[in-house]
Amino acid sequence: MHSARHRRAAAAMTGVLTAALLAWLPAAPAVARDGGGTPAGGHRDEPALGAILVNPPTASLELPFDGVTDSDAERRLTAVAQNRLTTQCMARYGVTYAPQDPPAVSGPEDRHRYLFGLADPAFAAAHGYDSTAGTPRPPRPEEPELSEDAFTALYGHRPADTPPMLDPLSEEEAREQDSGVPVGGRSVPVGGCLGEGYRTLYVPKRTSIDPLFPFELASEAHARSKADSRTQWVDRQWSRCMTYAGYPGIATPYLVVEKLGLGDDLGGPEAIAAAVRDVACKQRVNLVGFKAAIETAYQERVAAEVADDLAAYRVQRATRLALAATLP
Repeated sequence: MHSARHRRAAAAMTGVLTAALLAWLPAAPAVARDGGGTPAGGHRDEPALGAILVNPPTASLELPFDGVTDSDAERRLTAVAQNRLTTQCMARYGVTYAPQDPPAVSGPEDRHRYLFGLADPAFAAAHGYDSTAGTPRPPRPEEPELSEDAFTALYGHRPADTPPMLDPLSEEEAREQDSGVPVGGRSVPVGGCLGEGYRTLYVPKRTSIDPLFPFELASEAHARSKADSRTQWVDRQWSRCMTYAGYPGIATPYLVVEKLGLGDDLGGPEAIAAAVRDVACKQRVNLVGFKAAIETAYQERVAAEVADDLAAYRVQRATRLALAATLP
């Protein structure tokens, strides 16, 4: 562990270094400095790019799939709603069940904070690559003690029994099945009240789309963007800058921690020094601006390929959030 005094001294030194590095590091080609045009033009089968912002803060980025991806506040809303549905289900079996809700969301959200690697110069100077710094993880909620009947109603099987291998894919299908596991003279839902609460909210119908659909789409778009010639061009400019800064042989920003062998010491002086230079080089070549434009182009392309499914998912998500908002 590093003392607060040590961290403050490192932050003060690296804060000065950031400005010095931006002045000293070799200039990237003009296209990367002023945000105009596109790097290396792009191959014929690569999507055209829209506006290229100059070193935008990651918190300001808005990508196409953000509109179908839950925010922190929406994730908390649905988590609380799932708790309420589970509680209502348990009450049908004479069980009082009151799970602890997740903590309230506070502060601004930065959902793309690490999409292109560390990009915040102030955070780099203070914490290096220690992404957990400054955001203590809340304690794990205590699970209520459960009687045998309560356990059975919650999980859908007796404590001593092996849970079933597969749950129904939707609540519509689950309602057509009998678990054969009674509590108070009536069968509990397949998968228990936890299963019912989840399915009611996320997959109520046979035709419901997997709630991971937006994540899968964003992952596909990101994989394609990494293979794009313009992404590779920007990475080469960043790598060249890092070489001049004293960190040769690092091909992409995702490899810094591994290549430098930082291990678990992500917030120490060595990590902070590297992080400051890493972020300075990203700013020097406008890496976030270019990659955000490339990511946007691929998300738009993927969205067009699955337009019908995406439209159906938008309706499904809106219905889910509306239901969640009605639960006490």
